[in-house]
Amino acid sequence: MDGRSEGSLAAGDGSLSRLLGSTGQPREEQHISEPRINDRIRVPEVRLVGPNGEQVGIVRVEDALRLAQEADLDLVEVAPTARPPVCKLMDFGKYKYEAALKAREARKNQINTVIKEIKLRPKIDPHDYGTKKGHVVRFLSAGDKVKVTIMFRGREQSRPELGFRLLQRLAEDVADLGFVESAPKQDGRNMIMVLAPNKNVGVKTDAKDEDGEGREEALQGDGDGEAPAPARDEEPQPREEVVEA
Repeated sequence: MDGRSEGSLAAGDGSLSRLLGSTGQPREEQHISEPRINDRIRVPEVRLVGPNGEQVGIVRVEDALRLAQEADLDLVEVAPTARPPVCKLMDFGKYKYEAALKAREARKNQINTVIKEIKLRPKIDPHDYGTKKGHVVRFLSAGDKVKVTIMFRGREQSRPELGFRLLQRLAEDVADLGFVESAPKQDGRNMIMVLAPNKNVGVKTDAKDEDGEGREEALQGDGDGEAPAPARDEEPQPREEVVEA
């Protein structure tokens, strides 16, 4: 066998050893989407919880499996990092179904935050100001946040107080619909302020409208066919829209 063949064989052995691990057995999946149940629980003993939440105590895993079989239930590992692991007797199929319903309901009730952006010049004329203020009123009335940007050009950058006064004026003009969530601050050549709708202003959600038509921001699919997981409270990601380039 020449040197090239020996090198290829050594490389192949190295790849094989990485796949098998130090024990010579195939590596198990590192990320498991579902808890271990029944025969997949391979520990000598567990802390057993009954189907109604009662504490049974520490028992051998064989006895826990026997109790689950007698009750026509599953033995589910609910706290794998505990010593010994905590397992509960439950109907795992029913648990997955209820978890999927909770996750679906949470997605329906989740608030989809939308941030609109409108741009102004510090020396805007009254007619244009009225038009831009109308946009802000419309956005706040729809339950959207508004990022107001004052754009400074040339010598205007030496007069930031013009932009500050304009933002203050706008905030006062729409005070019945929204409040200043982020105070005016300088960002390079721009000055930015964020307005948020008042609590009594309509809030958009991902639930369907009364006429049965989903909103534009409706979430995609319910994920049927995928392994359900307990619902998590997740912060919706704001989506920013620019009104004027």
